[in-house]
Amino acid sequence: MFKLKYFNNNLSSGFVALFSGRMIQFAAQGLIGLFLPIFLLTKLNYRIEYVFFYYIIGYLSYALLLPIGAQFLNKIGLRRSLRISIIFDGIFYTCFFMVDKNPALFLSLSLVALFFARMLFWLPFHTDFAKFTSKADRGKEVSLMWATRSFLSVVMPIAAGFLIVKFGFNAVFIIAIALYLSAGIPFLTLPRTKERFSWGVIETFKRFFSRKNRKLVLANMANGAENCVGIIIWPIFIWQLLEGDYLKVGILSSLIIFIAITLQLVVGKYTDLFDKRKMLRYGTIFCAIGWIIKIFVLTSFHIFIAGAYHSFARIFKNTPFDTLNYEIMADRGHMVDEYTVLKEIAIQLGRVLMLIFAIVVALNFGLNWTFIVAAVASLLINFM
Repeated sequence: MFKLKYFNNNLSSGFVALFSGRMIQFAAQGLIGLFLPIFLLTKLNYRIEYVFFYYIIGYLSYALLLPIGAQFLNKIGLRRSLRISIIFDGIFYTCFFMVDKNPALFLSLSLVALFFARMLFWLPFHTDFAKFTSKADRGKEVSLMWATRSFLSVVMPIAAGFLIVKFGFNAVFIIAIALYLSAGIPFLTLPRTKERFSWGVIETFKRFFSRKNRKLVLANMANGAENCVGIIIWPIFIWQLLEGDYLKVGILSSLIIFIAITLQLVVGKYTDLFDKRKMLRYGTIFCAIGWIIKIFVLTSFHIFIAGAYHSFARIFKNTPFDTLNYEIMADRGHMVDEYTVLKEIAIQLGRVLMLIFAIVVALNFGLNWTFIVAAVASLLINFM
């Protein structure tokens, strides 16, 4: 058990193991995550629709095959599957390292590796997180995760921008591979959880479309839709606006995130004290306004101001939303993994729908007008 003054109770050893592994993964994601959509754009002949199709295939295959994958996890166990997922993360980035040798082959293999990495990791992770966090501190524990990711995101994009300019993308992929593989070390200490996925494929999708779960599904679809604009479209947009200057993209992104770190921990503290749904309502409104502001971004200064405001707004959206999600799953008792599957399917389908809209909007009106769809999705998160 670990105790910090920020928390009301002791931190469980399970949470510490999950947090430590994710911290290393955050370092890898912070290094490459911002630049991956840009890398794909350069390898796909600068056709933005091809980049979107790549992500659509990845998200849709995961959503449709997850119920089958969840049954497979019953045989190998959640703890073991989470550890194995690390290997597929390494294979995923190795495919990008090799992509110039045969783009079609290695991009296809990267999607296969990504599917297995997601299937083996996210269901055990969310299930364990719901189990190993306490109701009294869950908002703070979610905030600690987000703040750590934010802290690493201050340093890693600058480092990535420098490495890409100096040595090219391959240097970044090598470091990301090493980091992802080392993330498996803390996961070796995870306690065992006795959860089994009990639904069949047909029952899973019946539950997905049932009236009882409609709010949970719609809220997570909206959240997935809004988030994919931030992780795919926004980096490409600012890269184009900054005329392909990787280092400037990294520095600006780091500065934007830096101002949000302390605030994240403060919001986490008050998430456990105040009405989470009220915080979520205001957060989604602030977030929607942020997307509207981004439509009119034209300069580096605009990117910084709009990005800083949006980082501030998204804290008030993400922290209570994630906390409510974990509370709903924790309240399901031994059905936590089943409802995690519903949540994951909803997130992926929300992303697919957003990217389909984005293709139409980007090709006919411009990439920045996709931010209107993101603003609408942000407001729909209030279905939770």
